[in-house]
Order: sequence, then C-alpha cells, then structure tokens
Amino acid sequence: MPPGFTKSLAERLNSISDLTVKEAENEDIVKQGHVYIAPGDYHMTVRRNPDGTVRIVLNRDPTVGGHRPAINVMMNSLAETGFQKIIGVIMTGMGSDGSEGIYNLKKSNNSVIISQEEKSCVVYGMPRAAVETGIVDAVVPLNKIANEIVRNLEAI
Repeated sequence: MPPGFTKSLAERLNSISDLTVKEAENEDIVKQGHVYIAPGDYHMTVRRNPDGTVRIVLNRDPTVGGHRPAINVMMNSLAETGFQKIIGVIMTGMGSDGSEGIYNLKKSNNSVIISQEEKSCVVYGMPRAAVETGIVDAVVPLNKIANEIVRNLEAI
C-alpha cells in the first residue's frame, strides 16, 4: 500500500468498526480489540518482550517480492513469537505475498488460516496462492470472514 493511503484507510475503517483501527506506529503495544495497519512503505513485524508485551516494529528493509509492506514479513515475525493458535487471514490481492508466511505460521504455531473465497475477491491471486499451499483451514466469502474468526476464537 502506498504511503499516505494507509492512514486514511485506518481512519475510515475505525469510523465504521466496533474495533479500534489505526495506522501502526513503531513500538506500539499490541492491544486486544485493536487493529493495526502497516504504514505504506514500511514492513511491520511484531516482537514479544520478556515481560509478555508484544510491540510493533516498523522498518524500511528491502522490499520482499516487490512489496513493502509485505505480508510474508509480518506473518514470519508472528511465527517467531511462540504464540499458539494465531489466526491468519489472507484476503483479495495480486500475487502470492503471504503464502510463505502463513505456511511458517501454521507449521510453527499450529495456527488457523482463513482465506477469502474467489467469488468475493476483486483479485484472487493472494487467496489462490494461499489455498495452493494446502494448509488453509477455511475458505469463506468476504462477508463471513469475521464470523469465521470469532468461531475460531471461541475454540481456542
């Protein structure tokens, strides 16, 4: 996502969501009920601290697959936290960004992986690549993703 767009996207989503949505800032503490959007032109990772807090770490490392932010970077950092049962979601988008990350997340944390189904996608590239990994647990329409997340949260 381009610089500048992510802040307005976060503000718009925050205005229509019951959750708090914000553009992530470096060293933000990850809080329950909050959604963090990677700023344009920054990779977003997470770091689990010895005191148990989880912080967002932003960087401008080289692009990955031509992307910054790259979903693989974020998902790979989540895989390294040691948390169990993370829920990863891949939604509409071009290319295969995220497939490596969800694979590592699934293998390291036995996470739940959800993919958006083709009919509700604007572009089915990223969800298709995710499904082709063979590790996606559920393929659902856009309007059912939130329900699938909640269903899996209740099972944890």
